[in-house]
Amino acid sequence: MKFSENWLRQHVKTTATREELAATLTAIGLEVEELTPLGEALDGVVVARILSAEKHPQADKLQVCQVDAGLDAPLQIVCGAPNARAGLVAPLATIGTTVGTLTIKAAKLRGVESNGMLCSAKELGIDADASGLLELPDDAPVGKPLADYLGLPDAAIELKLTPNRADCFGVRGIAFDVAAATGCEVEPLQAEPVPAVIDSAMAVELHAGSDAPRFVARVIEGVDPAAKTPVWMAQRLVRSGVRPVSFLVDVTQYLMLELGQPMHAYDRDLLKGPVGVRHARVGETVVLLNGDEAKLDEGFLVITDADRVVGLAGIMGGNDTKVGDATRNVLLEAAHFAPAAIIGRSRRLGLHTDAAHRFERGVDPELPRIAIERATRLILDIAGGKPGPVREAVLTEHLPQPQPVLLRRARLARVLGTQVADAEVARILTALGLAVEVVAEGWQVTPPARRFDLAIEEDLIEEIARIHGYDAIPATLPGGATRLVAPSESRSSEHDVRRQLVARDYLEAINFAFVDADLLKTWQLDAGGVALANPLSAELGVMRTRLLPGLVAALARNVARQQARVRLFELGRTFAATGDAPEETRRVAAVACGKAMAEQWGVAERALDFHDLKGDLDSLAALSGAVLEYRASCQPFAHPGRSADVYRDGACIGWIGQLHPRLQQALGLDVDVFGFELALDALLARPLPRARALSKYPSVRRDLAFVVPEAVTWGAMKATAEAAAGPILRELRLFDRYAGKGIESGFKSLAIGLILQDESRTLEDRDVDAVVAAVVAALGKEHSAAIRR
Repeated sequence: MKFSENWLRQHVKTTATREELAATLTAIGLEVEELTPLGEALDGVVVARILSAEKHPQADKLQVCQVDAGLDAPLQIVCGAPNARAGLVAPLATIGTTVGTLTIKAAKLRGVESNGMLCSAKELGIDADASGLLELPDDAPVGKPLADYLGLPDAAIELKLTPNRADCFGVRGIAFDVAAATGCEVEPLQAEPVPAVIDSAMAVELHAGSDAPRFVARVIEGVDPAAKTPVWMAQRLVRSGVRPVSFLVDVTQYLMLELGQPMHAYDRDLLKGPVGVRHARVGETVVLLNGDEAKLDEGFLVITDADRVVGLAGIMGGNDTKVGDATRNVLLEAAHFAPAAIIGRSRRLGLHTDAAHRFERGVDPELPRIAIERATRLILDIAGGKPGPVREAVLTEHLPQPQPVLLRRARLARVLGTQVADAEVARILTALGLAVEVVAEGWQVTPPARRFDLAIEEDLIEEIARIHGYDAIPATLPGGATRLVAPSESRSSEHDVRRQLVARDYLEAINFAFVDADLLKTWQLDAGGVALANPLSAELGVMRTRLLPGLVAALARNVARQQARVRLFELGRTFAATGDAPEETRRVAAVACGKAMAEQWGVAERALDFHDLKGDLDSLAALSGAVLEYRASCQPFAHPGRSADVYRDGACIGWIGQLHPRLQQALGLDVDVFGFELALDALLARPLPRARALSKYPSVRRDLAFVVPEAVTWGAMKATAEAAAGPILRELRLFDRYAGKGIESGFKSLAIGLILQDESRTLEDRDVDAVVAAVVAALGKEHSAAIRR
């Protein structure tokens, strides 16, 4: 929010200096992002009129001007501004005046005397425009000090507002906070009802329910189309970052900045009536004020004229009914729209408007009629005209109704850690515009309609704290014993996961939790996606269903910047639409490409492969003692021969492998990318350790080599062997795999080691032979495994 300091001081008569005012605003939560002094030290600068302008005899780009500065005789000024011309009214710095670092003196320019300097806005420190002389209205009083005429000195103050302070998108809303903080009172607003003098009116209708519960309109006829925006109004707009356009448009902009209520002015002669609000229909279009054609659907609210769309409610008016230079009859409109009906709509069209910015955050539902009355008075005073009656349509049951909130004296003291006098509490709340009633426990407080952010007791405590002053609240250390929370033994730590992956040469990445919907479709992971109602941009419109798409996108950006070896990991949440609320799942993912190891002289280079990633994942599983099982994967984004679904205790907890070549091509990757992603909680679950006595009897090992079909997995063989071996099996090892000469095509040889041990006696040969026989028989029956000869 940007505004003029003098404008604010008109609403609240504070004696604080500019620096004190800026410090106060920041201290009460309205952070001053920029403060630009305007028109300092303009003594000696007056309003002047160029009587004649002739070409300089010795310079092509200079003119010799005769200038009326309100003195007995014209002054001769040499000027190089491109817009210098006879009849122009502009600022003149007289001899002896200091402009910036330059002191004006009588001088000769290319042999011609010059007795002053005609100035641009930038030279005077009023604006950034240095393209030519500052052009003043033709009726500006010649000879009058420029500072008096333009209301200078002044300052442009820009605030960085938090989203909950929508009331401060108007100068008057800021004034209440300043009044409370400085002990002043807000000046009464001049918005008395203007009586109708003609019967001309236009019916208004509401057909959008709670999305548009109030609509106010008024016809004013006979407005002077040649009326100019007065200097005081134009200057306040400029200092607030708004360029004046025309008087009728400027009035609506002025009141939006002053009150925070967006308005619109229509050319009455271009309307048929009635005007109203409804939801758009699929396929409807409207040409907006900026010339763009907007294609609409049921998500948009529209302003209608006899059911014809003439504007986007809360966003921008239409081009077909805008006021112009010939407009004599005008329809003023001010309405209240629910924030939920406006949020995100402008961004869907690639727009950002001041009106939408305010309506998205919430506008006082009581302001529309006040704004209409104040706009009427300004138009009548400046451009004349005859007002008709105010027409208002309202759905009272759908208007936000402020609810009283109990502020307890004891709760206030407990939260702030200090006592604030009752009189000070009442003063602060009253100065902020809140209705206060003293009760036994403290105060019953009813917020005004403009304060959407005050709903619970803690909100009121925050108001007391920021206005009373955070510096006035003593800093104290908490007392009492501190309870230390021991980490759970049934779960490994996320910090351990991070440390382990960093030790394995990965770097942690943090990506947005929302991604492009098209990216999820490319991965075929769009099922169950949660669309955002108010996305930051169209490219970030869906909550991520997996971590891998965003992580691979980060890898691709690094590869595109000549990083040949990239290893990234991320811990984060994914989201899936289930029932009433999205389901959140904590996950861990990692991606890698390039060489298996960083370039060095001690180890020969080789490309990263599946088993490198599997080793990294197994190292993570070791943190919690998890035993992972890998089964061939059918994920649509996975390479059919180099990927696997990851299981723990029979449940699938994730995926590991290489991306499908078609996906890599679609993503523009010319390197093989490997990765894994698992449910973090399932991976980190850890059984409680249990002490067990070590057997004092020796173990026995038997090695067996089996020939099995190529399709048989080690995981399946292991499960069968463990079941057949029984309780004396201590460990089962796979120590060799062979395929080639001596092994029939389509088969492979797997060599395993059985380590057997009993806790109560030494195993005899017959015990061991029985186990070996059972394992051989089970593997032969279940997997067609034969002892290799």
